[in-house]
Amino acid sequence: MDLEYSEEYQAFRQEVVRFIADHRHLAPGNVARRPGEDVGISWQKLLIEHGYAARTVPAEYGGFGAEPDILKSHIIAEEFARAKVRPGHSGDNRLVPTLLELGTEAQKKQFIPPTIRGEMSWCQGYSEPGSGSDLASLGTRAEVDGDDFVINGQKIWTSGAKTADMMFCLVRTEPDAPKHQGISYLLFPMDTPGIDVRPLLQMTGDAHFNEVFFTDVRVPTSSIVGKRGEGWFVANATLKHERGGLGDPHAAEARFHEIVELMQHETVDGMRLMDHAVYRDRLLKLQARMLSMKFNGMRVLTHSSRGEEAGLPRWIVKLMGCELNHQMAAMAIDLLGELGILYDASPYLRDGGIWQHRYMLDLGLIIGGGTAQIQKNMIGERALGLPKEPKVEGA
Repeated sequence: MDLEYSEEYQAFRQEVVRFIADHRHLAPGNVARRPGEDVGISWQKLLIEHGYAARTVPAEYGGFGAEPDILKSHIIAEEFARAKVRPGHSGDNRLVPTLLELGTEAQKKQFIPPTIRGEMSWCQGYSEPGSGSDLASLGTRAEVDGDDFVINGQKIWTSGAKTADMMFCLVRTEPDAPKHQGISYLLFPMDTPGIDVRPLLQMTGDAHFNEVFFTDVRVPTSSIVGKRGEGWFVANATLKHERGGLGDPHAAEARFHEIVELMQHETVDGMRLMDHAVYRDRLLKLQARMLSMKFNGMRVLTHSSRGEEAGLPRWIVKLMGCELNHQMAAMAIDLLGELGILYDASPYLRDGGIWQHRYMLDLGLIIGGGTAQIQKNMIGERALGLPKEPKVEGA
């Protein structure tokens, strides 16, 4: 792999650095914004205008419209991470790529522009009480009545459902078909009559996850993405992007820089944490893992730019990235000592309690989006070609 940059890319890097220096005061802070918050929308609009968000989304769908360029995309992510400035996004990083690949022209024009601008938020209706790891066994059903699907059933662990404008949802439309072949992928507003959202309190103190109940919910048959009964194929396209986002190596790099800064400023008995050999050793181990994920991410981008399937490099991103993020949050908590166990509004709280929040949230993300155990099975079976895990008769 040649990691040298030509003059063109060095000039582009300087362009990104200047933009960040001139506009970083406009970026939202580390605390997650509420959907539709004006500062987030203004920042996103500015980033799209300069090609630092929704960069390769076609201009006719509200994006910047640039040709894919692996090195420029990497430079943008790298410099925003280095500056610890919130980067832009392509809207919902699961749905927008899915619609670009598989959506109708009408769906692309209706949903992509407001989504990438941050004006329309989405939640994902996949998991159910009886079908989490075995998603294909889902039971929420949709029956055709005239020009509508009528949906009945339940979803659980639905992130952001209480505040989302829209849902992309898996439902069973072909009850007699084999379980992977009877599923359809639907889009619909969350204020549709018959939808009941009940928040679930989690150990962070927030209620980010929700139960969602559907009682005779009517949505147009035109809301389907792909063909009826082929939702499993569409869902896997979405999951591919979701798992890559959960283990984003640039986010890990940004966190690493935050820990370095923490160690340079926090002291114990008048001595900087950075000057403690034990902490430096632990930091270097995390840096090695962070860099390995960073270069693995470049491998994935290289394959994607060539239209190739990345294989093993892509499969490990979610598993290794989420575990690394949790280990970095754990180190930050340890570095803070007794301050690391504070929460809420203590006057001694550091950085608004972001590390305490991340530690709890990241533990959940090792489970969410496919548990670590399921990820290992998938890596073994699909990427390494190992035999499938034995099934116990009658289990």
